[in-house]
Amino acid sequence: MTLTLQFHPNWPHEGGMVIESMAKTGMYRSQFATGISNGGLTAFVGGDRWHWESRLFAGRYDGVPGAERPVYGAWNRRADPYGGAIRFGSSYVRLRAEVVERSTFCFPDSVHEPTDFGAADLLPHLCALADGSGFDDLDDCVEAQVHGPVRFGTDVEAVVLDPCFQGTEVEASARRLGCAVEFHPGFTASPSAFDPDYRGSHIVELARSLGDELTPGILGDAARAGVHDPQSIKKVWHCLARFGRRTR
Repeated sequence: MTLTLQFHPNWPHEGGMVIESMAKTGMYRSQFATGISNGGLTAFVGGDRWHWESRLFAGRYDGVPGAERPVYGAWNRRADPYGGAIRFGSSYVRLRAEVVERSTFCFPDSVHEPTDFGAADLLPHLCALADGSGFDDLDDCVEAQVHGPVRFGTDVEAVVLDPCFQGTEVEASARRLGCAVEFHPGFTASPSAFDPDYRGSHIVELARSLGDELTPGILGDAARAGVHDPQSIKKVWHCLARFGRRTR
């Protein structure tokens, strides 16, 4: 079992792709520093994320720059080849074991203001809570908060991409990160496989407009095009993540 940080490598950031920004900085940065998130968009002073962190960490980060705040991931308790929290991205960073020593964990997700929160010695308890929660596949992760900078050259064991990115600019940028590059089995599905009750029939209709067979590459293209509401594209991703895994 390992600690993983999910992300969408080909979604937009600073006029390019997220993976290009990562290669440029050599770091996996906080949403307070990047201004983007695959969850809620409240990472600013006084926003919901700011208040959740203030409560969890007893004000430790209230006055610090965004670059010094923790980054969020998950304890991959099932050794899932797709990562520990697929809700938040088609690809992920697998951290070295020693990073666990400077991480904290909680269940459920910090958006729910959990009371079960602590260091790595609490993981057996948190994993048991998650296993018994009955939550949806996208919601049952044990959240991790990594304290201190996450540098690809020293803290990362590998970046794991969807196979649709093989031979693309995404892979080329990943090769510049300074860590190993691997591929998981892949997400792909026809919108006809999506349950309209999961994120709404309008999301399935949007998915159909994007193609007959969706992959993370296609969704990233749509996100960068800026034609559709980013939150709606995010919900199409939720459907692809929920119904499009090639293996379990």
